[in-house]
Amino acid sequence: MTLQEKLKEYQQKHKAILATNFYNLETLQGVLIAASKCHVPVILQLTRSSIEYMGLKEAVCLARQSMETFEVEGWLHLDHGDSYELVSRCLEVGFDSVMIDASNKPFDENVKITRRVVEEAKKYHANVEAELGYIAKLGQEQNGEYTTAEEASEFVRQTGIDALAIAIGSAHGFYKSAPHLNIGRLKEIHAAVDTILVLHGSSGIPDHMLQEAIRNGITKVNLATEIKNIFMRTLQKVLLDTDEIDLRKVFPQATNSVTKLLVDKYKIVSVS
Repeated sequence: MTLQEKLKEYQQKHKAILATNFYNLETLQGVLIAASKCHVPVILQLTRSSIEYMGLKEAVCLARQSMETFEVEGWLHLDHGDSYELVSRCLEVGFDSVMIDASNKPFDENVKITRRVVEEAKKYHANVEAELGYIAKLGQEQNGEYTTAEEASEFVRQTGIDALAIAIGSAHGFYKSAPHLNIGRLKEIHAAVDTILVLHGSSGIPDHMLQEAIRNGITKVNLATEIKNIFMRTLQKVLLDTDEIDLRKVFPQATNSVTKLLVDKYKIVSVS
């Protein structure tokens, strides 16, 4: 089943798939062990930084082989692709899905860049995600510039994308103040477009709020910051309490913390 087909299936059931970033073998294993335990599909995400850290072909092989090993249904997605060149490279090596993020550009330029990616992705039958509106980046303040239903409808019509990340109050990274999702705006957008709606910045959003967003149209939920945070915090704590130099004995404790986090997250998403 293609990712497009799976997302449509979940959309019709008012359910969501958790899309998780991974950064190395250990975080990838933590995600997939949890998915295997919970019997859920996964969307494994890589950013430019992770690709440059691990290597593009190496990361793809690692993800594909690991999904097979853990017998988890899943797809590989480029998260926040910042150029046509990066998107093309990812499509060439077999990504199932790509995101082109030109949300910082004027509307017409965002449309032009995104439409070019959509045309390229058709050759590979790949899923295309784009972003519209202001979703605060790490360390920035949320400024309330939400995506409108009118803009979303026109953007989808002009680009032909499969999935749209919308600004309804979430932010990347941890929140400086308590997050509040504008569910009313989400309902308006959901009624205006038939495309898959994506929530970025789910780290730190209260469970009940996340579930309400899924009930009202969110079908893909991105999780990144909490994964690397719990991995590193666990590792730092372990290293303070041991003289062990065998990383094969130290790293698994951090991997286990990622698995515990993801088991909880999968349960939250699945009962929405």
